[in-house]
Amino acid sequence: MTDDRTDPDLYGYDSGYDGGYGTTYDEPMTGPLDAPDKPSGLHPVNIGQLVMGVAFAGMVLVWALVQGDVVETSELRWLMPIPWLAAGAAGLAATVWPSRRST
Repeated sequence: MTDDRTDPDLYGYDSGYDGGYGTTYDEPMTGPLDAPDKPSGLHPVNIGQLVMGVAFAGMVLVWALVQGDVVETSELRWLMPIPWLAAGAAGLAATVWPSRRST
């Protein structure tokens, strides 16, 4: 019985079985640390992630203030909207902030 994996008619490669990929590398592959440098370290801001991150950090801050007895629970009426307002302001600022990338 023959080994069908090395049959060139079935798989399109010769008897030098190399796993079916048909490629070999003369030099090692480069990783992200070997990537060429960009002209600047800036990258585009994901505004949705920025807004939700600011909102989450604000909610954690409000929670910490309530748990630490710095703020009473009766003051949550005015304290809870502040993280959402800060998140909206951060989103607006990121939207209208001029891009510093040179294209």
